[in-house]
Amino acid sequence: MSLQSELSDVSSRLSDTLCDVAPVDPVTHIYDPTRYAVMAHRAFLAYARIGIDALLLGMNPGPWGMAQTGVPFGEVAAVREFLGINAEIGRPDYEHPKRPVTGLFCTRSEVSGRRLWGWAQSNFGTCDAFFEHYFVWNWCPLAFLEESGRNRTPDKLPPSTRQAIEDACDQAIIDVVDLLQPRSVVGVGAFASKRARRALAQRDLPVHQILHPSPASPAANRGWQPQIEAQLESLGLPASAGVKS
Repeated sequence: MSLQSELSDVSSRLSDTLCDVAPVDPVTHIYDPTRYAVMAHRAFLAYARIGIDALLLGMNPGPWGMAQTGVPFGEVAAVREFLGINAEIGRPDYEHPKRPVTGLFCTRSEVSGRRLWGWAQSNFGTCDAFFEHYFVWNWCPLAFLEESGRNRTPDKLPPSTRQAIEDACDQAIIDVVDLLQPRSVVGVGAFASKRARRALAQRDLPVHQILHPSPASPAANRGWQPQIEAQLESLGLPASAGVKS
C-alpha cells in the first residue's frame, strides 16, 4: 500500500469516527472537507514523504481555506497554482447559507493559508522542494460554524463535544507520525502544539511551536514570515530551500 493510501485511510477513519459529532449551540453547521473534497484532499496527501524534518500541525479548517479545498491552510489560489491541485470538489450535505462551498471557484482568500503557502513558495520555489522537508496536517478535519457564519474553533466547543473530538484527533496524529516518521512536530500556534504534546507524550519526538499566521494575531500582522523563519532557524529547521537540517 502506498503512503498516500495509508494516509488516506487515517483520514477516512478519523472522518468516520467524527461523523456522529452533531452541532451543539452555538454551532449550527459542521463541515468535513475530507469527505466532500475528498479528491483534492487525496491529491494533497500524495505529496507526503517519509523521514521529513517536521510535520507542521494546524488546528482545523477555515471557511475560506480547507473548507473550500480539502487542503490544510488551503487558500484557493495556492492550492490551484502552487500545489497544482484541480480536483472536483463537492458540497457539504447541510450547507450554511452564509458560508457556501464553491471549491476552487471561491473568490475569497484565506489569509492564514496565503501566508503559509506563500512562504513555502517564496522560500522553497517548488512544492516538491518544500515537501522534502515538511508536511502539513490539521489536527481536526471539521469546521464548526455558528448561525451568524462565524467560525468557532475546537477549543471553544462545549466540553462534551470536545472530548470525543480530542480523543479521535489525537490518535490520528499518532497514526500520521508513525507513517511519516518526522524528526519533529511543529504546532502552528499554541493550540496545535498543545494537542501534539499531549498526543505524543509517550513518544521520544520533539514538539515545537511557531507563530500562527492568522490575521487575528497582532504579532502575525507584524511580519509573520520573517518571524517564523527566525523561529524555524532557531529550532534547526530549514526556513528555505538549500538549507541543511
